[in-house]
Amino acid sequence: MNLVVGVGLRTGTPYAELHDLVTTALHELAGEVRLVVTITGKEHEPALQELVAQLGADLRTFSNEELANQPVPTPSEQVEQLKGTPSVAEAAVLATGAQLLIPKRQTPNATIAIGVQRAAGYGVRDREVVQRVIAERRDVRRGFLELPVDDVTLGRVLEAAHRAPSVGLSQPWDFLVIRDLATRRKVHDLATAQRDAFAASLPEDRRAAFDGLKIEAILDTPLNLAVTCDPGRGGRHVLGRHADPRTTMFSAAIAIQNLWLAARAEGLGVGWVSFFAPHEVAAVLDLPAHIELVGYLCVGYVDEFAAAPELVRSGWAKRRPLSWAIHHEEWGRRDTSIVDDALQAAQNAVPATGQRVHVIVGGDVTQLGQADALIVDLRADRPPADFGVLWRPARTPAEAVEFGVEIARDLALQGVGHLAVQLAANSERAKALARGLQVGASACGLTHSSA
Repeated sequence: MNLVVGVGLRTGTPYAELHDLVTTALHELAGEVRLVVTITGKEHEPALQELVAQLGADLRTFSNEELANQPVPTPSEQVEQLKGTPSVAEAAVLATGAQLLIPKRQTPNATIAIGVQRAAGYGVRDREVVQRVIAERRDVRRGFLELPVDDVTLGRVLEAAHRAPSVGLSQPWDFLVIRDLATRRKVHDLATAQRDAFAASLPEDRRAAFDGLKIEAILDTPLNLAVTCDPGRGGRHVLGRHADPRTTMFSAAIAIQNLWLAARAEGLGVGWVSFFAPHEVAAVLDLPAHIELVGYLCVGYVDEFAAAPELVRSGWAKRRPLSWAIHHEEWGRRDTSIVDDALQAAQNAVPATGQRVHVIVGGDVTQLGQADALIVDLRADRPPADFGVLWRPARTPAEAVEFGVEIARDLALQGVGHLAVQLAANSERAKALARGLQVGASACGLTHSSA
């Protein structure tokens, strides 16, 4: 640790007194003193100068006005009367931006405090730029211009992607740049087929909304990028991968996010296309069998970046509030109650369009005959993957109520206007989850009924 020692001392303080006070405190910490700080006017005290030399540290001072602005844990009225600040040692440590580790300790003539220096953050303007590029990143599918992307610009974007962190520094990604129109047409055909299949699976009202959405820009952009992952890169002993092989895919996904942010800073739009089976695209691109496709991106200059994501602007869905995603110490412990959060969902929800969802609590996959059916499986064993089945193995009836409210509020953000709730099981947990669905629906302004 890089330590900061704050010192307040009287004129003529003996060095031995100051040295013993500091040395005793430092014995409790593992680290190196890089900085000694005090109030302006005390920098020429012989004891302080000798301490700084003995520690091999730098010396810095702050005015009493600067120290007076620091909220210290142990203020002193006497020091404030003498120096115009409620503390010298503690306030000087805090004024450097350090975190206080050892608060005020004192002898008859000296006072010290010790903190740890944090790595330097960015200034306000730089932080605003970072937040801006994150906030303005868009999944772009419209408005691409017929302008080429030069190799220098593309190189900067790919360099940013290549700087991504990866498990065990395995760097499992590769970037396949695709400009050939014939290849892109083959991929486009795959995406079109999957779009048609997805549309056919939707309820009629949702299908009408989907028809107005553009899902890709494969032929509208001057280049496409296939981002791949080699799950075995680095050999047998990649640090951190042994317990969770998924970390290689996570690493490639982080590289895509780096790429996306860098592209936004260059004025390049990026759209991620997921409307195809990865193995079909891999066949078109003639990828080796051991290479996995993670993302297929359309890249090009655009006429503008929209103020909000297209799915929000079109009314297809809304963002979840951050408060929904934060739990403290254990799952379900939030700053506000889940019903209060559901009331917030009513304010953020897509206006009801008449979309109806038939929620079958305690049902199974055999009941998915209708496109508006949604099964809530309460069993302890995970069912086979199916997006028509929500696996919610509630441990208690209270948790089942919470899960029901969560389902209702999330459906509200997806434009659902009515919930038809059916109990296919007679357990206490099934009844509790159905009750949560009704509470959540009411809070979010959805109509609901028993099917």
